[in-house]
Amino acid sequence: MRFQAVILIQILITWNSISEAAKITSLPGQPKVSFQQFSGYITVDESQKRSLFYYFVEAETNPASKPLVLWLNGGPGCSSVGAGAFCEHGPFKPSGNILLKNGYSWNKGANMIYLESPAGVGFSYSKNKSYYIEANDEKTAKDNLEFLRRWLLEFPEYKTRDFFILGESYGGHYVPQLAQLIVESKVNFNLKGIAIGNPLLEFNTDFNSRSEFFWSHGLISDSTYESTTLACNYSTYRRQVEISGSVSPVCSQVWRTASREISKFIDAYDVTLDICLSSVFAQAHKLNQLQETVKIDVCVEDETTKYLNRKDVQKAFHAQLIGVTEWTICSDVLKYDLQNLEIPTINVLGALVKSGIRVLVYSGDQDSVIPLTGSRALVNGLAKDLGLNTTVPYGAWFGGRQVGGWTQVYGDILSYATIRGAAHEAPFSQPERSLVLFNSFLAGKPLPEVL
Repeated sequence: MRFQAVILIQILITWNSISEAAKITSLPGQPKVSFQQFSGYITVDESQKRSLFYYFVEAETNPASKPLVLWLNGGPGCSSVGAGAFCEHGPFKPSGNILLKNGYSWNKGANMIYLESPAGVGFSYSKNKSYYIEANDEKTAKDNLEFLRRWLLEFPEYKTRDFFILGESYGGHYVPQLAQLIVESKVNFNLKGIAIGNPLLEFNTDFNSRSEFFWSHGLISDSTYESTTLACNYSTYRRQVEISGSVSPVCSQVWRTASREISKFIDAYDVTLDICLSSVFAQAHKLNQLQETVKIDVCVEDETTKYLNRKDVQKAFHAQLIGVTEWTICSDVLKYDLQNLEIPTINVLGALVKSGIRVLVYSGDQDSVIPLTGSRALVNGLAKDLGLNTTVPYGAWFGGRQVGGWTQVYGDILSYATIRGAAHEAPFSQPERSLVLFNSFLAGKPLPEVL
C-alpha cells in the first residue's frame, strides 16, 4: 500500500509539472485577465513523431464548475487556434501589435480547448511527411481521440467534467466522427453533446442548395439559376472532375456566368459582409452591424496570421514551426483525401442521438458555401427517420433584444437553429447571438423564445 501511495504521488507531481510547463504567462500585447491559459503539444504517435498543438483557455469565472469544450474548425486543414480562437470566440482578437479583449468569448461559459488538427495544420506536425498526403477522416478521428486521452492525463481534474465537442464547416465530419469513436470505444469521457455550425453533412444536398441560395439572395439572375439547375449537379461534379479532369463545358460556362453576376467582391462565406481588400485598394474595412456599438474587423484573419508568425508570440505559446516556414490559417502542406467530402455524416448524427448524445446543428443564414436550406432539410429528414416528434415548433428565438434566428427541436435531443445575419463562421459576424446559442446548448435549455 505504501509503495502504491508513493507511485500515485509521483504521478500527480508529474501531471502537475507538465501542466505547469504548458502554462502561458502572458501573450504579447494581451490585456490583463484573471483566468489561466495553457498551450503546447500532445504527441499522438511516438513512432511517427506526430504531435498536435492545442490552446486551452480556462473559464473566466469558476472554472471548476464549468464544462469542458473541444473546438474543431474545418477545411479540411484549417486552424482552430487561428480561426476559432482568434477570429471567432476566443478571449482575444488581434489588432495591430496588441490583443483586444473579446466581450463575447465562449470561455465565459466553458473551459475551451482549441485543437489544430490534423497534423500539418497550424503548429501541429508529423516528422513523417508521408502522413500529409495520406490524411483522411478515419486517421483524423483516431488522432483526435488519442489527443483527448493523453490531454486528460495532463489535466486530470477535467476527466469527469461534462464534455462537449463543437465545430463548424468540415467540422461536420470531424466532430460527429470523433464523438462516434468515443461512444464505440467506450472511453470514459463524460460526453454530453455535440454542436456543429454550417456543417458539411451530405455532399449532394449541401452543395446542390448553393444555386438556390444565390438566386434567393438576388446574386444571380433567374435565367442563370435555371441554367445551373439544368446543367450542373454537384452530386456528379467531383466524379466528372475525377474521370475527365474537368466538369462539362456547359456547366463550366454556367458557373462562369454565375461568378460574373455574383462579382469577385462578394464573400461567399457571408454574402452581406464587406470584404478585406488589399492595402493597394483600401485599409481594413469595418462593417457596422444593426447594433451600432458592434463592429466587425473583416481583416482579422490577416491580423491573426501576422500575430501568430511573430517569434515572441510563438515563444509565449510554446509553439514551433516544424517542416514549414510560416504559420498559415489553412495548411499549405496537408493533402487531405478529398473523396472524404462525399462521406455522409448525417447518419452518424442519427447514431449519436440513439446513444443519448444531444445534437445541435446551426447555420449562419448568410453563408452560401454550406447554406441553411440544405442543413435544415437534412436535420428535418433525420428527425423523421428517427421518429422524433417536434417538441419546440419552428419559430423565432431572441438574443440581444432582437430576433437571433429561428429554431426547431425534435424529441428534446436533436435541434436545428439559424443565427440571423451570421456568416459561415457564425461567431465572427454575430458574436452576441452565437454566445446566446452556445450557452443555451451547454445548459440543455431551449433558445430564448421571448425578449
